[in-house]
Amino acid sequence: MAKFDPRDLADLVRRPIVTEKATIQMEQNKYTFEVIPKATKLEIRAAIEDLFQVKVVKVNTHMPPRKKRRVGKFVGFKPQYKRAIVTVAPGDEEKIRQVLFPEV
Repeated sequence: MAKFDPRDLADLVRRPIVTEKATIQMEQNKYTFEVIPKATKLEIRAAIEDLFQVKVVKVNTHMPPRKKRRVGKFVGFKPQYKRAIVTVAPGDEEKIRQVLFPEV
């Protein structure tokens, strides 16, 4: 596996995506994150393993199409983003949940 600079890996993952579908997938140890569009699967795997101290089994990525938005007569697009669905090894799900959803 290639070596990545840990200082650059933290910038790859923007935020976790918490939707109804993503919440249902958490029961299957799958967590969804928004990542920068140029990130590769190997970089995403290294970033998640470094940030959350878990073992990543699988990484699936998806780039949804850009949505058109208009303000008056001006037409533009929403920013492009990439979605990464990360499957965590069994037994490590408690580590990642404590970071994403701390007890209040």
